[in-house]
Amino acid sequence: MRTPFPQFIGTLLLLVSGLAHAAALPVPSAPELAAKGYLLMDYDSGQVLVEEAARERMEPASITKLMTAYVVFQALREGTIQLTDKVRISEKAWRMPGSRMFIEVGKQVDIEDLIRGMIVQSGNDASVALAEHVAGDEGAFADLMNRYARKLGMNATHFVNATGLPDPEHYTTAYDIALLTRALIHEYPDHYKLYSEKKFTWNGITQYNRNKLLWRDPSVDGVKTGHTESAGFCLVTSALREGMRLISVVLGTKSEKARASESQKLINYGFRFFESHRLYAAGKPLTEARAWMGAADKLPLGLARDLHVVIPRGQYKQLKATMEVQSSIIAPVAKGGEYGQVNVTLDGKPLASVPLVAYQEIPEGSLWQKMTDKVMMMFQ
Repeated sequence: MRTPFPQFIGTLLLLVSGLAHAAALPVPSAPELAAKGYLLMDYDSGQVLVEEAARERMEPASITKLMTAYVVFQALREGTIQLTDKVRISEKAWRMPGSRMFIEVGKQVDIEDLIRGMIVQSGNDASVALAEHVAGDEGAFADLMNRYARKLGMNATHFVNATGLPDPEHYTTAYDIALLTRALIHEYPDHYKLYSEKKFTWNGITQYNRNKLLWRDPSVDGVKTGHTESAGFCLVTSALREGMRLISVVLGTKSEKARASESQKLINYGFRFFESHRLYAAGKPLTEARAWMGAADKLPLGLARDLHVVIPRGQYKQLKATMEVQSSIIAPVAKGGEYGQVNVTLDGKPLASVPLVAYQEIPEGSLWQKMTDKVMMMFQ
């Protein structure tokens, strides 16, 4: 049972070097987009800055291929497949309708080329070929997609194929797509670079990336388009400006032009009126707590992950961080165990709360240490 908090409550000094804090800008209402659903998320903190119908089930169309890629990248990391593996193209993959890479049945194609065909050209044929190679068939691959979706917290998502072709049981939400995109960028930064490629040539056919923002906005370096008659025109975008990365998801617009322009509105709004700060770094102790009845009596506490926040521009001075440390910490202490929390407020309103974790293990002390500490605790 966890001992209740605060006998110790401390105020942390917010230190972000080299920042010039401009006067606060009034933050206008977010733009209303001509889309079925949309969301804007800060990459570092995961804070949602704008959302509309972002938790409602919708068709993802070829946005699905973000999860197809995630599963393939995981298989590459685990070593079960290699970029140089040759994949024999099945008749099913060759016959896939919609956008294609134009691979030929019976031919052998490198996984690296198939990945580019899936990402840059949005090839349904490439996606199915990869799925069959990784899992044996597309149905088994869809099971893997759903397992990873649950692991990532995509609780309103279900996949039945690797392409995004319409199916009543194939659905997701704008919020879940943002979670997936954030994980893909964080976990596979080298593979993510492929999403900025503007064209790819296969079988003598050059096709161009359908993400128009790659040409219009130099800060945009991904991510994926999607379209079916029922889903409409969709676009997931990621952009990096002055160290701040934003992810936008726009679903169900009426045209290619609309999905690009509406996404640009959302991205520009986020960068214009918000700023990102890393308040504290992981791995650096924030405080030292007293541990009782252990082989050591000093326990360094800090964060398991860097603490990032996003705030309206010019409001950094309104931030305040407080630290709560568990009142009685009794050995044994597990490294990584939670023994308090850091709370961040903006102008008195809660903004973020993250655990304080133990940076070292402390085993139980000797019988003498335990007896001594019991006596000392009586006087605390």
